[in-house]
Amino acid sequence: MTKVKVVGAGLAGSEAAWQLAQRGVAVELYEMKPRKMTPAHHADTFAELVCSNSFRGDRLENAVGLLKEELRRLGSLILTCAEATRVEAGGCLAVDRQGFSQMVTEKIRSHPNITVVEEELTRVPEGPVIIATGPLTSDALSEAIGAYFGEDYLHFYDAAAPLVTAESVDMTKAWWQSRYDRGTPDYVNCSMNKEEYDAFVRELISAQEAEVHGFEDKNVFEGCMPVEVMARRGPDTLRFGPLKPVGLIDPATGKEPYAVAQLRQDNSAKSIYNLVGFQTHLKFPEQKRVFSMIPALRNAEFVRYGVMHRNTFLQSPKLLDRFYRDRRNPLVAFAGQMTGVEGYVESAASGFLAAVAMAAQVQGRPLPEFPKETAIGALSLYISDENITHFQPMNVNFSIISPLGQRIRKKAEKNLAIANRSLAIIDRMVEAGI
Repeated sequence: MTKVKVVGAGLAGSEAAWQLAQRGVAVELYEMKPRKMTPAHHADTFAELVCSNSFRGDRLENAVGLLKEELRRLGSLILTCAEATRVEAGGCLAVDRQGFSQMVTEKIRSHPNITVVEEELTRVPEGPVIIATGPLTSDALSEAIGAYFGEDYLHFYDAAAPLVTAESVDMTKAWWQSRYDRGTPDYVNCSMNKEEYDAFVRELISAQEAEVHGFEDKNVFEGCMPVEVMARRGPDTLRFGPLKPVGLIDPATGKEPYAVAQLRQDNSAKSIYNLVGFQTHLKFPEQKRVFSMIPALRNAEFVRYGVMHRNTFLQSPKLLDRFYRDRRNPLVAFAGQMTGVEGYVESAASGFLAAVAMAAQVQGRPLPEFPKETAIGALSLYISDENITHFQPMNVNFSIISPLGQRIRKKAEKNLAIANRSLAIIDRMVEAGI
């Protein structure tokens, strides 16, 4: 039996190992935890969620909702475990952080075709191999990958939001509601009036930041921007971002608040909540001081503070093909955020495609042709587009998927038509035995 190495047991690596194993390929899964941890890791389980516990929107009119549905129909390990550990989050798919990671770990470790090797690799192995060590690739392996390609990585900085205990939130100054009342009322909404908001922004801008080597505002990924960086862009930036009050009504006043901080359930016991969109790299005492200025969080108990870490990614359009393989050596593939896909679901999708392509390659079968009409295909074609001159990490979105051949004026209807077209293609691929 051909053996494929998978390096890294994050979302992409776990998905890749599973898909290879499910296709009868023997897998050696290399993971440096628990022997070696990074500052952002807290557990020794696989597929650890170091940022939010949300997989984002779940509606087909949303591109990431389409990507999730594609992966569901294709038998994704990550989506299976996410659904099994789901917690209430309105129109989003959010999970019990620990339960999700534990389930992925148990499934990987119990698969007869997967051997887990607890070891840090410090070189790029000979193929067949899929490297999926993510944004937190160790310095040694990062240097080895740079030497392997003969050029420097690009990089940007990513941030995780704080967690607070549910019992410490003052519910006399907060209420339950999902935006626009979609789904069940799953978010705790902590309102601020104009005076409170203005004071909060002033302190946020002047608060002391933790030192992060090489950090500059320009290196921050737009989709996971620290709140203090947003605050520096203008006094109302937060009110149009994570503190937007649109679609929410404060029952105490019967009106839309001036600004709202939302808390989302982070575990199945509903005892821990995260501050939605509050990624930060403030010093820990400053996080407690400034975030406690939100009235409902005045006495909040923080069980984890926000952290900042470097995300490293390849200049993939120059280096990788549409199957996430090294253009020079197709038996060496990469997956996850290091390829320039951004987001949990996108990382899992890259691991899925890299694995099914590698399985087909080592078994002598045709490579899976995911067209640009699908979200999975569009994402892989984006990261491998040699015409891109200034490559930046990308969340899945409808603009990279092939447009319809007809005009539909309403955006939601157009997006739904694109999604239905994609899912029809995916269903045909499943029937053909991808």
